[in-house]
Amino acid sequence: MSINRISLYHLESLVWIARLGTFAAAAERLNTTQPAISARISELEERLSAKLFRRNGRTMALTPAGRELVREYTPIWDQLQAALLRSAGFDQIRGIVRIGSGEIAAATCLPQFVANMKRRWHDLTFEIDIQLTAQLIQSLVAGKIDIAFAASLVVHPALVATPIGPVELIWVAAADVANRLEQAQDDEGFPLWSLPSHSPIYEIMRSAVERLPVRRRAINYCNNVRAIVDIVSQGDGFALLPAPMIRPQLDDDSLRRVFADIPVQPIIFHVVSRAAESDAVVHEVLHHARSIRLSDT
Repeated sequence: MSINRISLYHLESLVWIARLGTFAAAAERLNTTQPAISARISELEERLSAKLFRRNGRTMALTPAGRELVREYTPIWDQLQAALLRSAGFDQIRGIVRIGSGEIAAATCLPQFVANMKRRWHDLTFEIDIQLTAQLIQSLVAGKIDIAFAASLVVHPALVATPIGPVELIWVAAADVANRLEQAQDDEGFPLWSLPSHSPIYEIMRSAVERLPVRRRAINYCNNVRAIVDIVSQGDGFALLPAPMIRPQLDDDSLRRVFADIPVQPIIFHVVSRAAESDAVVHEVLHHARSIRLSDT
């Protein structure tokens, strides 16, 4: 046994394989290749004179010796990371933090948040993936992302969600359509545009539209808010949209608010992370993400 020849990167690789479940995911998380991860584990096994993984079909599973090492070393690894960051006063954070976000958060709070983090920690790298809420949950649980900004309450035993505030939803239409809507001057009804049923906004829209004093035609669907904004701005119907995403159109009068006197439930955004997350860098970034208040953006 050559314990004095074991390096931190050997044990770091082991910890991330255990956390993420595969050599490939650990390689992606550590910004290296799968063969490099395999080589590190082979070296670690050789120097410990112990088998840490066994093949289980097409995957690799920890052996009893591997599980014991992970269980005993993981708290030490987490403490070491935290101690190093504390000794640097959290001024030298570096690494890759993967953030998943819905389209609305990506257009509202996310740009300012990332800019603030980059100004604070120049060596911190972000990888941002725009996904639907259901995909965000899957990616978090699978370890593909570290933090998510989700447009609904996320309930999952492996995840923790922190509300960061409401986003106002308003009915809008192009100027000529807005005039006809307010006066109900269309016997044939008005086209309605919406995000699909898997969007949290869809359920709010279905409830809110029943209270409108106008006839509507069949609902048209599009999975991209920006595209809906463009379509409605061209005079095709009306839509329920997040107010922060259409401020420019409201300012230049290409869109006008309609039915302002009819209240619409806002959508509540959450910052979501794994309940068992122990990475010190992720924790520090998560601390700042949880302090976001959408009313300030």
